[in-house]
Amino acid sequence: MMNRTAKDKCILRADDLLARATSSREVLTFYRHVLELQQRIDEELRSRSAPEPRQATPLREQLDAEVAAKWLPALFTVTKEKAPAKLAGEVSRIQDLYAQSERRLLQNYINGSDVDDVAATFVARVLVEPCARFLALQSTFSTTGSESTCPLCGGKPQLAVLRPEGDGGKRYLQCSFCLTEWEFRRVLCPTCAETDYTKLPRYSAEEPMAVRVEACDTCKSYLKSFDTTLDGLLIPEVDEIAFPALDIWASEQGYRKIQLNLMGF
Repeated sequence: MMNRTAKDKCILRADDLLARATSSREVLTFYRHVLELQQRIDEELRSRSAPEPRQATPLREQLDAEVAAKWLPALFTVTKEKAPAKLAGEVSRIQDLYAQSERRLLQNYINGSDVDDVAATFVARVLVEPCARFLALQSTFSTTGSESTCPLCGGKPQLAVLRPEGDGGKRYLQCSFCLTEWEFRRVLCPTCAETDYTKLPRYSAEEPMAVRVEACDTCKSYLKSFDTTLDGLLIPEVDEIAFPALDIWASEQGYRKIQLNLMGF
């Protein structure tokens, strides 16, 4: 049997979730098309000769906006044809606005500059993410368990994930920029470093129990957490998109997400 790539597994997981999705079906259906485009980018990157690792050079400095920019027409097409109407309209606006400076948009995102527009961030993130992930997989790093940003690229955490370890689970954070996971202490807020467990509540819906909101009552931030000790089929970056109801609930409680996901919620 052919070995499945990470994106193959993500697409299969999206298909599985689509079979059960209700309120998130439209967004998840479009996200599946995004995954297919990212898979094409990943396949092209892996078909090239593997570059020599440059561990001393920061990951973001190794990224080439031109590599991502060549996929802009494909992204604009899939968004126009498959995206929910509101997002399709916003991306069309971005296409017109950045018609002469699309590479600058991508380079600003790579540099970590604020891209103060959800649709512009979506465009940059879809195309840069597989390039950043490709480099991240060739890199090594060490952590203390308390780094609040990605040790490879400095990106904010998108989500938390509990991985099986011994008789329990070990907590990791996943980067919103390059998808790197790094170990992170169980009782610690990634935003303000609060360590009082009474101020770090966790909330979950009745279903699925493996998906939770991890919040902080000190700084009012939150992220979603995915417990693979309860559900080994979870793929956090896909399941994060599939359960927006928890984000809506957290926002209604006055919490703000550390980092919006690729789809802008």
